[in-house]
Amino acid sequence: MHLPDGILSAPVWIGAGAVTAGALALCVRRASRQLDEQRAPLMGVLGAFVFAAQMINFPVPGGTSGHLMGAVLLAVLLGPAAASVVLFCVFLVQSLLFQDGGITALGANFINMGLVGSFGGWAVYRLLAGGGGQARRSLAAFVAAWAAVEVGALLAALQLWASGSAPLMPVLWTMGTVHAFIGIGEGLITVATLRFLSAARPSLLESVP
Repeated sequence: MHLPDGILSAPVWIGAGAVTAGALALCVRRASRQLDEQRAPLMGVLGAFVFAAQMINFPVPGGTSGHLMGAVLLAVLLGPAAASVVLFCVFLVQSLLFQDGGITALGANFINMGLVGSFGGWAVYRLLAGGGGQARRSLAAFVAAWAAVEVGALLAALQLWASGSAPLMPVLWTMGTVHAFIGIGEGLITVATLRFLSAARPSLLESVP
């Protein structure tokens, strides 16, 4: 889902960059007020984990592959604001050092995977998890992670269409279909990681901002 340089039109990537600048400033401010001494160092640890995990691809039908996005996982552990900040740092390093996502497309990639994934996925998770037990929370995490990937992919498709890089219906179909399978992998990895942390360090899942 990482959009490269040169594929978005100037109005689209400039607009996305402006939205990202404002949203990131708000997220930094909110995260700085909410994080305690335990979760502040956790941001760095989880950021390193997601960065490394995104380098590992898994195959999906159609001859392509996907990797962990990590937005819902981070949002559940840190809160959506801090998760967005961590993901922006991950995307920035990836674009600068590994050419995984373009510099001009950084704003669009952050919106699609960082903001939508963290805040949208967090909202879905909270709505479905409620005050339920571990089974319900696991189902909520799976659905939220899947939805975050799918909605982010469809947003990227719309940005490609708005840039004149692809016709609307084919790009929506292709992105939506491929990422529906990638979302399954995202959901399974998210649930497995949260269940492991719940058993090993249950305090991490308590009092999330």
